Amino acid sequence: MTTSDLRPGSLVRIARENGTQESAPPLDLGARVRELRKAQGWTLEQAAGQAGLARSTLSKIENGQMSPTYDALKKLATGLGISVPQLFTPPRDGRITGRMVHVRAGEGRAQITATYEHELLAEGLRAKKMLPYRARVRARSFAEFDGWVRHDGEEFLYVLTGTIRLLTEFYEPVDMKRGDSAYYDAAMGHNVISTSPEDATILWVTSLD
Repeated sequence: MTTSDLRPGSLVRIARENGTQESAPPLDLGARVRELRKAQGWTLEQAAGQAGLARSTLSKIENGQMSPTYDALKKLATGLGISVPQLFTPPRDGRITGRMVHVRAGEGRAQITATYEHELLAEGLRAKKMLPYRARVRARSFAEFDGWVRHDGEEFLYVLTGTIRLLTEFYEPVDMKRGDSAYYDAAMGHNVISTSPEDATILWVTSLD
């Protein structure tokens, strides 16, 4: 195989031809609808009322005694507050946690360092898979840091105000302005400095897996 064979499209084709792909088991729509209804804490009557369906119709759908029309699927999805495709997409671990937290501007927990002023968001949720936080970038040079910042996971950065320079140990510095973003391996050394007269502000999201 030559280098020219290893274009992304060729790699996808080779993987499909040489790899074996197991088919996912068919979704039990009735069980899925029942799961979604119970996650809301609704009885059959309550869910049928929300969806604008007869109780007997919903019961038959849940028990696999009838195949709903597309119109019925749309009513079901609307009543459950989801999209039609979500009816056919089970959650990854088979459960719906329904977790949510709302943080108003300025209400995040402050964490101040010599180089950043962090505002930690979504503090009310435990065992999160992501750590979102807003940061004011106070540093103006690499010398202000105690070496590279490194940690497990991946990181997403989005510039909210001002301009910054993203410094990484494997790439040339990247100058970024409002609306620019970057996604990178957080185990790679990285630092951010402000390049605007005022301190820049950025949104950071770090994976916790």
